[in-house]
Order: sequence, then C-alpha cells, then structure tokens
Amino acid sequence: MNLNELRPAEGSVKTSKRVGRGEGSGKGGTSARGHKGAKSRSGYKRKIGFEGGQMPLQRRVPKFGFKNVNRVEFKGVNLDTIQKLATDYGLTTITHAELYNHGLVSKGDMVKILGRGELTSKLTVEVHGFSVSAKSAIENAGGEAKIVA
Repeated sequence: MNLNELRPAEGSVKTSKRVGRGEGSGKGGTSARGHKGAKSRSGYKRKIGFEGGQMPLQRRVPKFGFKNVNRVEFKGVNLDTIQKLATDYGLTTITHAELYNHGLVSKGDMVKILGRGELTSKLTVEVHGFSVSAKSAIENAGGEAKIVA
C-alpha cells in the first residue's frame, strides 16, 4: 500500500450535494429549494410548534391551575433512613450537614423528616421541619427534634 492509495473508510465521509453551481449540475436555478415562500429563502427558521398557520397545540389546550412562586419545597427524609444512617456511622446528632455529607440531600435543600419506618436510637435531629408522626417517634425514642430556621 502506498500513500497515494489511502482512502477514508467506507461510509465515514458524507458526500453532500453541491447546489447552486449552474443549470448543468441539475441542482442550479432554485438550488433544490422549490419556488418562492419562506422555506426557499436564506435565514429561514421555523418556530418550534409551528403547525402551518393552524392554531398550535400549546395554544389550543386549555390552561388551568396555579403555581405559587413563594412555595417552600422540602426534601423528605424518612425515619428508617435516619435510623440506618445512625447505626451505620454511629451518629447521635443528625443535621443538614450530615445528610449532605452522606448524599441524601443537596446543599440548598430544606429538609423535612417524615414518619415512615421505626426509630430505635436516641437521636438529636436538627432540620427545617418534621411531620407530626416523625416528631413523636423521635421524642418517644428519647431523642430531640429541633427546628432550624
């Protein structure tokens, strides 16, 4: 094999049609764009959801509901998860920092402890919120439930 015999691998190079290079090429004149209209002109870009002038779906479908911009979103962490964390790592105090370090919540999350599962360890839990059942379960186990502002 010589350098003058080198070719790209089969199918690796796309051969695009060269348009607008004279009538003899078969792709001259309108350059394969048809006649007139926005689609034949340079710079044409169809809007997302455009349906040819028909009322688009996102405008036909009725809108309803209400999004409260001041809503406070909590990240829920259940008691069984807290218990597993306490037994696996020997923790007595559970804070947002501990939950973050173990990958249960993100840095900016507001954390609320929820009541699924059982709590057997005496723990001090300091987070942003508690469900009623979770708070009573923590206190029944001899622990403390502190709300952090």
